[in-house]
Amino acid sequence: IDLSVDVFVIVQLGYLVLKYLVEGKETEALVVIQEAAQALIYAEMAGSNLENIQEKINEYLERVQALYSAVQSQNTDPLKSKQQLDLERAHFLVTQAFDEDDKGNAEEAIELYTEAVDLCLKTANETSDAVLQSKLRQLARKALDRAEALKESKSKSSQKDKQTAAKPNQPVRMFFPLGPDFSLNDKPQTVKAVQASESHGQRYTAEEIEVLRKTSKINGIEYVPFMSVDLRERFAFPVPFSDKCGKLPLSPKQKEIFAKWVRPDDLTNNPTMIYTVSSFSIKQTIVSDCSFVASLAISAAYERRFNKKLITSIIHPQNKKGEPEYNPCGKYMVKLHINGVPRKVIIDDQLPVDHKGELLCSYSNNKSELWVSLIEKAYMKVMGGYDFPGSNSNIDLHALTGWIPERIAMHSDNQSFNKDSSFRMLYQRFHKGDVLITTATGVMSEEEGEKRGLVPTHAYAVLDIREHKGLRFLQLKNPWSHLRWKGRYSENDVKNWTPELQKYLNFDPRTAQKIDNGIFWIAWEDLCKYYDVIYLSWNPSLFKESTCFHSTWDAKQGPMKDAYSLANNPQYKLEVQCPQGGAAVWVLLSRHITDKDDFAHNREFITMVVYKTDGKKVYYPTDPAPYIDGIRINSPHYLTKIALTSPGSHTFTLVVSQYEKQNTIHYTLRVYSVCKFTFSKIPTPYTISKRVNGQWKGHSAGGCGNFRDSYKNNPIYQFQLEKTGPLLIELRGPRQYSVGFDLVTVSTVGDPGTSGFQKKSSGDYRCGFCYMEVEIIPAGVYNIIPSTFLPQQEGPFFLDFNSVNLLKISQLQ
Repeated sequence: IDLSVDVFVIVQLGYLVLKYLVEGKETEALVVIQEAAQALIYAEMAGSNLENIQEKINEYLERVQALYSAVQSQNTDPLKSKQQLDLERAHFLVTQAFDEDDKGNAEEAIELYTEAVDLCLKTANETSDAVLQSKLRQLARKALDRAEALKESKSKSSQKDKQTAAKPNQPVRMFFPLGPDFSLNDKPQTVKAVQASESHGQRYTAEEIEVLRKTSKINGIEYVPFMSVDLRERFAFPVPFSDKCGKLPLSPKQKEIFAKWVRPDDLTNNPTMIYTVSSFSIKQTIVSDCSFVASLAISAAYERRFNKKLITSIIHPQNKKGEPEYNPCGKYMVKLHINGVPRKVIIDDQLPVDHKGELLCSYSNNKSELWVSLIEKAYMKVMGGYDFPGSNSNIDLHALTGWIPERIAMHSDNQSFNKDSSFRMLYQRFHKGDVLITTATGVMSEEEGEKRGLVPTHAYAVLDIREHKGLRFLQLKNPWSHLRWKGRYSENDVKNWTPELQKYLNFDPRTAQKIDNGIFWIAWEDLCKYYDVIYLSWNPSLFKESTCFHSTWDAKQGPMKDAYSLANNPQYKLEVQCPQGGAAVWVLLSRHITDKDDFAHNREFITMVVYKTDGKKVYYPTDPAPYIDGIRINSPHYLTKIALTSPGSHTFTLVVSQYEKQNTIHYTLRVYSVCKFTFSKIPTPYTISKRVNGQWKGHSAGGCGNFRDSYKNNPIYQFQLEKTGPLLIELRGPRQYSVGFDLVTVSTVGDPGTSGFQKKSSGDYRCGFCYMEVEIIPAGVYNIIPSTFLPQQEGPFFLDFNSVNLLKISQLQ
């Protein structure tokens, strides 16, 4: 709908509000008037010429508040009886049976029909309500008839008939399992057939499968990768579903006021999955997941604004239109992007409440609407419970959407930040729908926070970005749904608001003073001053090409710090075919996390370093100098952006790096590109490896060749190569010493030609590590002399020999 011109829609919503109010349906009226208010806001943003639109917006917002107060204070209708709920479950069983029936899954359909019959008959015997009994028996009869017909058809069909029925190009069978006259709401039922499509992902190697298997177990529970077969997950049961993993652990604040676990039908007589996907209605409670709730809010705002499914598509079961639906049986499946792939998270619908019956989790202002509470519950389950250590929106939005996370630090010594170019980028990309944005405050005193109206280390959703006559603004939402900015352009600022600016931003300070919904405008300069970081999540569909690797970096591979040697770091070759006009290639490094404590006290600092070495392995961190150096941060996601300007082939070496590696790391590398590329792990050409342990001690700590008298006392090793071929020698010593070695030819087999040499050096002496790689070394006998730069520097060392041919090594001295 083009909201800039379709005023008719808004008028119709207004009439619907009146209709509901006349009928005494305040809850439904509240939902519709919220829709109308949002429609007006978006209409104005799109440039509508509707007369007095700002006054209309303010009027509708005041009505929303008044209606909300009325709904909160009114007595709720009595909740449905157990028998009425059993009827709903039986009806859901039959509709799920029909879906299986429709797909040709006779066995599953018969089982569901039979369970529905049993439940209907059992419930009919329990109730004295004649109307309810009639409905239950009618439903049972129709389900039984269909089950019997299926059994008969199944027994008559031949194997050939079954194979024919299984072909996907066969016409979809159409029938009404309950008859066109049966409905829980006494309205005709319509059924649509839809074609299912199955996407084929890339094949995984044995190593990748092992990585994904190991990191499927998160906080003691296994979350398997989400596959197309999971769309056939069973959701219908005769009794309410309970998660076999048990109740989620509560946070200390929840425990203080917790009363019991309830299901939606204990709270409302009309539970529904979604009334309206709105960022305005999402409210955080006492769970410490402000970044997650902010992520939900901007996902909802995006879905609403661009009419594209983003957040609602991850909840199942879904109806034939692909919309999530309420399940009276209480089982839900949520697809979350965790540890490298989308994963299946199963939950029940039990939610915690206090002694007043108020929810102790995030929820929608419309208490009958479930999507906010259920998505939060699924995410909290993976994270180990409602006792959530806190997160950031890069992590949360990636889990919810799979979009590409980027972090912009506004006050970092390591990362440059340009106010003007950053605002232009955010403004343009936000309005194109390319990016989701949140922002977060840093550490500040309670006094400063109180003075500014800001919460320390708190996430805020970015709902809008505007520019007007040189002034730049962002509209933010506090997930708490209250407590707003108190600085310039707050509702109490009498100095800076002009009538023209109020009209442009749809903001009336007087109305805002009456309602604190946690939504406010802030000048870009103030955000840059008082906030700490901006989190971006980019739409992956911006890139035509993508691939990924799942891999492991063992804790025993290489030193804790890679400040001197990259020899044991995972390295990859990236070759990009850049077209005329340039191209962008982004590489996302994501560390897998399987433990709540690891998440809470993340001490693993990872990054990606890019070198222009034609895809060859890099050994020294600063020689050659990195093309793009990485900033080591303790977030599980790190994004590297490579901008190419000249057409042709560009080849890079990508090195995974970490500060003080203590544990084995499982990770995913995902490459996004607007043009063709190849990406592969740099293989080692060597098949034979041998290590020699040695030491410089006393007399043998002779120092380098500058000290002629003592140099000759250094350890000397001799090795024999049977065949000509490549050779890699690595020397590792104490990091406080600069080390190096000389390679001397003793004899060769035959004429060595141009590849022969008398003496080779490992080059400049370096702290703790050096290497020599010879592409072709003639067969023969060689001596190697490892040394420290200065004499009398005692300590152990390792000499590693890597070859494709057999080596014989002995110590001469």
